[in-house]
Amino acid sequence: MNWFLAPQTQDGAAGSSPAAARIGFTVGKVMGKAHERNRIKRRMREALRRHVDLLPQGFDLIFHPRRNVLTMEFAQLEREIVRILEQAGTEVARSAKHSWAAPKNPVTPRP
Repeated sequence: MNWFLAPQTQDGAAGSSPAAARIGFTVGKVMGKAHERNRIKRRMREALRRHVDLLPQGFDLIFHPRRNVLTMEFAQLEREIVRILEQAGTEVARSAKHSWAAPKNPVTPRP
């Protein structure tokens, strides 16, 4: 399973608390018919629901599953989701050191 992590943009006031994490699934038509794609999303939602406390706040996490999500044991899917969430948490901690914000000395346009 592939996954992507991106910081959410700050639409609110500066210094406000981080926004709740957002999750997305990309399950294209190549994955099968509509009922198979829906089943993949339902299984993944349930596995995520059980581990919502591991979601990184202020970030968007997008899952791009493979077709074998339909046939794998649910416990194995859940372990994979937990592994990804832990990796995402590690990435967030690492990015806090480097900051996702704009450079400290931005280039200002000349008039």
